[in-house]
Amino acid sequence: MDNYAIEMLGITKRFPGIVANDNVTIQLKKGEIHALLGENGAGKSTLMSVLFGLYQAEEGKILKDGKEVKINNPNDANDLGIGMVHQHFKLVECFSVLDNIILGVEDTKAGFLKKEEARKKVLALSEKYNLKVDPDALIENITVGMQQRTEILKMLYRENEILIFDEPTAVLTPQEIEELMQIMKNLAKEGKSILFISHKLNEIMAVADRCSVLRKGKYIGTVNISETNQEELSSMMVGRHVSFAVEKNESVPGEVVLDVQNLCVAGRSKVKNSVNNVSFNVRRGEIVCIAGIDGNGQSETVHALSGLIPVKSGKITLLGKDITKAPVRKRSLAGMSHIPEDRHKHGLVLDYTLEENLVLQRYFEPDFTNKAGFLRKKNIRSYAEKLIEKFDVRSGQGPVTKARSMSGGNQQKAIIAREIDKNPELLIAVQPTRGLDVGAIEYIHKQLVIQRDKGKGVLLVSLELSEVMTVSDRILVMCEGEITGEFKPSEVTVEELGLYMTGAKHNGK
Repeated sequence: MDNYAIEMLGITKRFPGIVANDNVTIQLKKGEIHALLGENGAGKSTLMSVLFGLYQAEEGKILKDGKEVKINNPNDANDLGIGMVHQHFKLVECFSVLDNIILGVEDTKAGFLKKEEARKKVLALSEKYNLKVDPDALIENITVGMQQRTEILKMLYRENEILIFDEPTAVLTPQEIEELMQIMKNLAKEGKSILFISHKLNEIMAVADRCSVLRKGKYIGTVNISETNQEELSSMMVGRHVSFAVEKNESVPGEVVLDVQNLCVAGRSKVKNSVNNVSFNVRRGEIVCIAGIDGNGQSETVHALSGLIPVKSGKITLLGKDITKAPVRKRSLAGMSHIPEDRHKHGLVLDYTLEENLVLQRYFEPDFTNKAGFLRKKNIRSYAEKLIEKFDVRSGQGPVTKARSMSGGNQQKAIIAREIDKNPELLIAVQPTRGLDVGAIEYIHKQLVIQRDKGKGVLLVSLELSEVMTVSDRILVMCEGEITGEFKPSEVTVEELGLYMTGAKHNGK
């Protein structure tokens, strides 16, 4: 008989209008890395939230070491040695790393926190597992990768034996992903049992021992990684063959849509510019990609182009009009669409319904608002239904679903539907496939190519080198706020791109 650390048997979890988990069984062996794979909205995060006590299943049971257990809340899960790193981190931004790690399990004496022992334990753990962190740094001041290390240390500090990683690589750079994979392997060698939710087939192939697949809430099967391949996993996940190649003809660039001249954007410290003297253009009928390691000025460049932050100096021209100081709405009305990097902060109003989010930038148009200033609810509803069907946005209650309750991938699809349906002249897409499954990635890549072929200009910002090489017609590499190289994908290798991204090479422009 197999030695299982956790067994989830016949789990069924329902929400209004949807069965998120339909009689799902998952068995996690001791000391293994077990991947959980599925499309956006397949029920992976819901299943793990049931295991962590955030949700209660209507049917089924959970066994730990062969004995049935009841997990009513995360405290019960922690008591059973189960920890979870959530897709969107659960950290207090204004607290230090150390305070976040010990939060909820603090040692006190006469009502005062005893932090010295905790600090020693955290430093010892960070040394042992190569999770280097500064315990005194504030969460709001550290990188996403460091925030994730803090989350992992939270689990290790509580001596959890079963570790759940929900989409852990969605917001990491390639280097941070490699480090995380090694950390997971080391944890498994120590005897920890890991459940690893991911859409990324190459990561699952690299790190997991076995993989269980969910599709539309149902359990499809479990395979040994050593006996499968990416093609088999992808067809199990989406129920059809998925093309990993991006099919597109040679681009035929037309007139300039976006022209950026000598752009400078102040850095946070105000001492050094985060974007320094950057010039480039995007033409009709081409996809220009800005590639670079996260934190090298790409985000600030896009925020300046879209009007989210002011420009220190330089000029931005859209279709011949100077928009350097134009507000966000004017840029939108002038023909710019923006798929933002952070869908929660800049893409959606999470407590609005899906239909309200789909008309966020168009609610004032005569189709959606009457002359008296009241919203035309019926028109908004039918418009939302059209977009939901066209872009395959899945949600429990259709147009009236709260955006917050949707899966991350379907939130992303909603933003893409809204931005593309505006029929923009320039589409700025920042990490558009972050956190999406292979079927959705294939679909979004097709949408970008369709926009290009319609004669639109597309500016893509991506950390995924495979995406950079297959989708773009022209690549601009950014390092330390400057453009260090410009290439056609056919004229450069991934290894060369890496050298330009790290600043080891520089050919200017």
